[in-house]
Amino acid sequence: MAKFLGLVRRRTSCGHHTTRQSENVFSISARRVERASAEPSPRPLLWNQFILEERFLDKFFLYFNASDRRTLAQVCTRWRDVLYSSPRWWTGLVAVLDCRELRSATGCCMQRFYNSLIRRGIRGVVLVSASDDDINEFIRQFPLSAHHVHAISLKGCTITDRGLEAILDHLQVLFELELTGCNEITEAGLWACLTPRIVSLTLTDCINIADEAVGAVAQLLPSLYEFSLQAYHVTDAALGYFSPKQSASLSVLRLHSCWELTNHGVVNIGMLAYYLLKIFNI
Repeated sequence: MAKFLGLVRRRTSCGHHTTRQSENVFSISARRVERASAEPSPRPLLWNQFILEERFLDKFFLYFNASDRRTLAQVCTRWRDVLYSSPRWWTGLVAVLDCRELRSATGCCMQRFYNSLIRRGIRGVVLVSASDDDINEFIRQFPLSAHHVHAISLKGCTITDRGLEAILDHLQVLFELELTGCNEITEAGLWACLTPRIVSLTLTDCINIADEAVGAVAQLLPSLYEFSLQAYHVTDAALGYFSPKQSASLSVLRLHSCWELTNHGVVNIGMLAYYLLKIFNI
């Protein structure tokens, strides 16, 4: 009986303590409710304020692709600043520069454009109709490209071996190179300036590209992963320049309009063909 009574007293004492705690909690909650009701509720944003909110814009811009966002960035400075603040909005875009039009642009205008490429994290550049002088001007106006540009494409350009050497020496983190319709580039120029950093190379419709150019590619680019070639005067002997050491890296080989190639050319590749993931002869 004493244990039972003692147990009852402890329960009564505990229950009384719990009751007092509950009263305290209720009184605290009541004070909070009174204080909350006394504070004014936040006013809803107006439409012209809402469309400038970064949280809204972060979701709104997701409904557009990278190309559409180029137009959206011109709506107002706020939208531009939000879009320029993160490279994720510009994934997959490259900057296309027609050098014939750029020759009349002011240096200040070009400087702003190049700075915007840095802010947006755009690391691919296409130069159209560039000459050696245009290459030198690009290097002078965009010095930060040396450690920013990862891929460059030269299309329909009149640059010589000297211009190609200048741009490849300047771009220290270049991994992808495309030469299309660059008829002043020679095989000797490729031997002189190809850099081992290049892992993707495209040579298209350059009239001076023949077997020796393929030899330069095979010897100077040990880490080459992807090689696309369109050359009318490449023969079966050119593919013989590739050795088994390329099997560790070269995975994609595209041969477009190489009309002098025969089935024997594939035999000349030897064991390299066994390791290729993709091979195209179009």
